Amino acid sequence: MSIERSHTNERASKIVKHNGVVYLSGQVGDGESLSAQAIDCLGRVDTLLKEAGSSRQHILQATVWLSDMTYFAEFNTIWNDWVPSGHAPARACGEAKLAREILKVEVIVIAACV
Repeated sequence: MSIERSHTNERASKIVKHNGVVYLSGQVGDGESLSAQAIDCLGRVDTLLKEAGSSRQHILQATVWLSDMTYFAEFNTIWNDWVPSGHAPARACGEAKLAREILKVEVIVIAACV
């Protein structure tokens, strides 16, 4: 049984690969607005998936945490443009107090390796 970990520190690994599946730690983005943070966050997801040998077309499941559900429609507009047509993953979205007060969105992804 082989488990590969990348970008590891004492608390977490940004990428964990096991049995053809990629697990990404929660990703957040920079910016003042929900839109700016969401676009940056999803860009970080793209970068990590590519590094891990996967892509957004291979996402199996995504968990989205919003600091306030009033952002739901705004986030969905960005998400719908980002997810390739016909490749929508299983997804959950909820409200949570995030690690820093300025954060508005965090995305956790599980994907298949290509």
